Amino acid sequence: MPEKKNHIIFKQRHEARKAGLQILYRWQLNEELSRHVFADYIEENNMAAVDAEYLQRLFLGITENLAEIDAVITPALDRKLSLLNPVELAALRQATFELMHCIDVPYKVVINEAIELVKEFGAEGGHKYINGVLDKLVLTLRKAEIAS
Repeated sequence: MPEKKNHIIFKQRHEARKAGLQILYRWQLNEELSRHVFADYIEENNMAAVDAEYLQRLFLGITENLAEIDAVITPALDRKLSLLNPVELAALRQATFELMHCIDVPYKVVINEAIELVKEFGAEGGHKYINGVLDKLVLTLRKAEIAS
């Protein structure tokens, strides 16, 4: 039974990340409406399969710590943040937040989830870029986890 419970939790977290990416994408287009974008998405979509607490943690954590997250991402990029595809930027911000603040989630899960979301919603081949950036970030953000 614990295995089935873990699978359900994983699926709910995946759905939270998927919703988070979509909400961040919308939010990036119009930052001043952050609370409305979040509430509107929740109202417009079936949230039954989503870990709503985790989704809220992601969205609030990213929007409230955006400058810090962007400062961590920027050195790993080969271009300005403003030149990134908005889906890829949302995925990077979300994954970086998780690497920084969701230590209970293994870094391999964070990276894999970001890659899968960009494959689904991003530009063709965008997942390769995301993978490369996150591989760089994990070396500094999860040193202890990599060492063990």
